[in-house]
Amino acid sequence: MSYPAGTMRSMSESSPHRHHAIDYIEFTVTDLDQAKRFYAEAFGWQFNDYGPGYAGIRSPHGDAAAEVGGLRADQEVRAGGPLVLLYSADLDRSAQVVKDAGGQVVNGPYDFPGGRRFHFTDPSGNELGVWSEL
Repeated sequence: MSYPAGTMRSMSESSPHRHHAIDYIEFTVTDLDQAKRFYAEAFGWQFNDYGPGYAGIRSPHGDAAAEVGGLRADQEVRAGGPLVLLYSADLDRSAQVVKDAGGQVVNGPYDFPGGRRFHFTDPSGNELGVWSEL
């Protein structure tokens, strides 16, 4: 497996990574440009481009070199991967921007103990969830 340049650090370097914490999420997408447009429009994500088949998802904390995940182009998306949940301060607005950006809400919004959430698929078919507190 190869990693995009600049994402891997040596063990001796100081690192903001936390032991046993989710560190990097990689989505397989069928159209990299479409996926970047969708996530930028729906959630304001920004990207580091590494060529025609990969884009790193920049950390929301402002460091352009720090990444929290990536988009990897492939022929198809395999179902059954982990469910990634995003947080929203305005769940109904988030559901609307997902639709406006070309995603499809596939479940909810619905209440669950401690909050509300919905699931959506992106244009490549990846399913994610968004939750908020009550």
